[in-house]
Amino acid sequence: MASSSAPHERPARSIGLDVGGTKIAAGVVDAKGQVLERVPQLPCPADDAEAVLRTAARLIDGLRDRHPGVVALGVGAAGLVSWPEGRIRTAPNNAYRDLPFRQLLEDSTGLPTVVDNDANAACWAEYRMGNSASYMAFVTVGTGVGGGIVLDDRLFRGRTGIGTELGHMIVDPRGDQRCGCGTIGCLEPLASGPALGRYGSAAAAADPGGLLATLAGGPSRVTGETVSAAARAGDPTARAQLAHLGHWLGIGIATLVNLFDVELVVVGGGVAEAGDALLAPTRRSFERYVTARGCRQLPPIRPSLLGPGAGWIGAALLALDAYDENALRGTRAALN
Repeated sequence: MASSSAPHERPARSIGLDVGGTKIAAGVVDAKGQVLERVPQLPCPADDAEAVLRTAARLIDGLRDRHPGVVALGVGAAGLVSWPEGRIRTAPNNAYRDLPFRQLLEDSTGLPTVVDNDANAACWAEYRMGNSASYMAFVTVGTGVGGGIVLDDRLFRGRTGIGTELGHMIVDPRGDQRCGCGTIGCLEPLASGPALGRYGSAAAAADPGGLLATLAGGPSRVTGETVSAAARAGDPTARAQLAHLGHWLGIGIATLVNLFDVELVVVGGGVAEAGDALLAPTRRSFERYVTARGCRQLPPIRPSLLGPGAGWIGAALLALDAYDENALRGTRAALN
């Protein structure tokens, strides 16, 4: 592997990885967050930690060869991640548990490494790259529902790093949808991509000749992506399913704003690519359920600026932040 060069020879840059349940995305950024390279996503088995590490190593080696100025590695990983240890306690779509991911990557690459929750990393990317406020929340709506929060210009993680699990706030305890975590009532099974597919499948079964069933090749094959595609084509049934999801998402965001009084909410993730077909009903629901609507300035709810790259970009920026802090600490120690 290529070694990093001295800072005066070339600007520092960092590799970022976004490790999900079935794929790994990666790229390189500089200290300003400028994307220098992004590589196509690679599939990765959800049940094999060794395969995840091998895929990550292959990506890292290739990027270091092409970018000798790399000084750090950042990873955004789905699941509960201890901070700053970088240990993945559990991940909803992966079989591995209690994985010392940061230590394994540092040992194999020799790079100072940061491992954080993927939604925290995406939140930091949005904050750093302009979709920002001193008090802001980021909500990602995809295979699951996650989020990150910036309070007083600092990323909030809770006591051990596993705070801000927004998908697991309880919004419907008397409902019938059990979350992957085992609890009934979580936001995630009501406002995620699989939830949208479930809503769409039921709607297509009621109208087997409609656009949803036609696009999917049958009601049982409807996915969240099918619903979004039909909504973009103007299908009112598909738009109604996004509105139903937006109802629950708005309740979750209202709870978030009631708790943290943020001044901006950013919504990202694959489902959010549906745009106003999702965001408009989400805003209506939010305004209905937020406390003291008439006595406060409500935060805007905006779409992500960075889209699906937010996770690995944010992870790379977090790694550079840590690298700079350690360098500053070393300079102070040398002066004392």
